[in-house]
Amino acid sequence: MTTSDKSSMPFDLLSTVETGGCSAKIPPRALEELLKDFPVPTDPRILVDISSHDDAGVYKINDETALVITTDFFPPMVSDGYDFGLVAATNSISDVYAMGGTPLVALNIMMFPSTRIPMEVYRDILRGGNDKAREAGVSIIGGHTIDDYPPKYGLAVIGTVHPDRIITNSGVREGDELILTKPLGTGILLAGHRMKMTSPDQLEAAVSAMKQLNREGAALMQRYGVRGATDITGFGLAGHALKMARASGVTIRIDLNKVPLLDGTYDLAGQGCIPGAAFRNLDYTEGETRFDDNIDYNLKMIAHDAQTSGGLLMAVAPEKVSELLRDLHASGHPEAALIGRAGKRENVALVLG
Repeated sequence: MTTSDKSSMPFDLLSTVETGGCSAKIPPRALEELLKDFPVPTDPRILVDISSHDDAGVYKINDETALVITTDFFPPMVSDGYDFGLVAATNSISDVYAMGGTPLVALNIMMFPSTRIPMEVYRDILRGGNDKAREAGVSIIGGHTIDDYPPKYGLAVIGTVHPDRIITNSGVREGDELILTKPLGTGILLAGHRMKMTSPDQLEAAVSAMKQLNREGAALMQRYGVRGATDITGFGLAGHALKMARASGVTIRIDLNKVPLLDGTYDLAGQGCIPGAAFRNLDYTEGETRFDDNIDYNLKMIAHDAQTSGGLLMAVAPEKVSELLRDLHASGHPEAALIGRAGKRENVALVLG
């Protein structure tokens, strides 16, 4: 291969990182320890703050409008700059959707090594972020870049929600049933891709899932009066469900056999392709979780797999589940599924079986 041939090859962003996407988060146990004494503001206009470990902060402007404020960024989890921008923007905007809000404006957050990666890749990342923001009806109105390696990208996003219709992770009630809108497996499939164990079709399906906005799920939550939800990202299904159960004072039981999975996820887990983030998440949950005696080990670890730009986990009144699932399936979430139920608080917050 000549030098000119090499220079024409697209730059592989995965060559810059060992861990990307939401797998790059600080382990949840370490993060909680770090934040436990963090001062919480007392402004009555702050409706949701850091104390609940929710998806975003919420600030009341008036009786009709509250701001939903969030930020998210991470290193690459895919090779292509444009795809990275699409996924990172989708993931950043998702926190507003998880609160039942409508995203409006955003700022780019970019860390990019200008002398180590072609600047065309920088442009591709920003182009992907802008295209996904535009799809979501979000205007990117500025941002900030520093020279840093490896690259990282995301958005700071502001949206709105009615103060009386905020959806939080503390809104789950006894008897609510739990719906998951996207299949699990992105962390495992991306790890398998690095090890050349994931097929091109499986990788494409994972990237497609990460690029899918949670907009329809947010709209349906508001239509059906859902008040408890979160999106599934770096702490995995189990970690985020545990946070919901804690905040709501309930015990959540999840039937892992009903959890939708991306093609290839179960087989890869069975071959030992389980990223380190899954074990860190298990370390976080196991002290407050009961695992059924006959639990499938592969499914147990998949439940702890760190997801990038995952789906919504929503707590729904039983009488509304069938219609809500029907509408999710019709709106581009064909794999949305009923996976569990919230009940009276027991001696553990989460049960997996």
